[in-house]
Amino acid sequence: MKKILVIGGTRNMGYYLTLQLIEAGHQVSVLNRGIGEDTLPDAVHRLHADRTDIQQMRRALLAKSFDVVVDFVIFNQEEAQMILELLSGHTDHYIMVSTGQVYLVREGVSPPFKETDYAGRTQPSPKEATFAHEEWRYGMGKREVEDLMIAANADNGFPFTSLRLPMVNSERDHFQRLYNYILRLEDGGTIIAPKTPNTPLRHIYGQDVAQAIYHIIETEQGKGKSYNVAQDEIVTLEEFLGILGEIMNVQAQVIRFDRKTLDANGFLPDCSPFSERWMSLLDNSLSKEELGITYTPLPEYLEKLVRYYLDHRPKPPISYKRRPAELKLVETA
Repeated sequence: MKKILVIGGTRNMGYYLTLQLIEAGHQVSVLNRGIGEDTLPDAVHRLHADRTDIQQMRRALLAKSFDVVVDFVIFNQEEAQMILELLSGHTDHYIMVSTGQVYLVREGVSPPFKETDYAGRTQPSPKEATFAHEEWRYGMGKREVEDLMIAANADNGFPFTSLRLPMVNSERDHFQRLYNYILRLEDGGTIIAPKTPNTPLRHIYGQDVAQAIYHIIETEQGKGKSYNVAQDEIVTLEEFLGILGEIMNVQAQVIRFDRKTLDANGFLPDCSPFSERWMSLLDNSLSKEELGITYTPLPEYLEKLVRYYLDHRPKPPISYKRRPAELKLVETA
């Protein structure tokens, strides 16, 4: 049995990991702000703190040590410095969830990105108060975290492992990105998408992320290194929607418009959430070769997700109210 802390464990991937750890007999604590829905079992020990507040974090973690800490919600340099201050010498393994966007802010590299593509010059900031700037800031923030972890490992052996993720498809995705497509396929209408970028998709199943972390905890592998975690298949958007349509017994139809047209009508990103520039395409070879991680086949996990959404029926996202306007644009094409 290991003593494990999960930072951010009630919403998405952390929820599934926490359940798996409890079932395996580990002693699990979850740290979050304590303001969201919590359906975890009573066996989980709750710690509450705003991780941006050093005093709250000190009170929550004072005199506590853990065999493993899994951090789903670390985003910038200040939070990384806080973690190093509070956990250095108090954990045997710190596993952080990073992002494939650490490559998208790099200059001079092309997908599919390998872990060796990380080091190098980064792009200048896009114009502030734009979607591009927000996504660039996210990638740069995760790089700040990883850079500090790499330096701490080199200086004093801080036992971190970083897992870089692409788009995560999950039953508990609060952004409902996959559900956006399911609703549009279900209503029988054409899905509209921008002509550019037309980047291939290589996502990851949320429960595969939880399983990968669980595997690393059990094997104690990967300390001092970063790994890409992604499904095996690389598909186009049309192929992806074709698989979804086949599962739902509908014919997926996609029509592409100039991005300016879709932006002018306010349709992006909701009409096709997987058509943004900030979608990372990762090479997953190292995670399979060094860690022995395996991934659920894309058609298999999409069928699980379709069945889940059709059985549980979340409220349609507000953006779906503009669906008639999307279909009207199709009529004019």
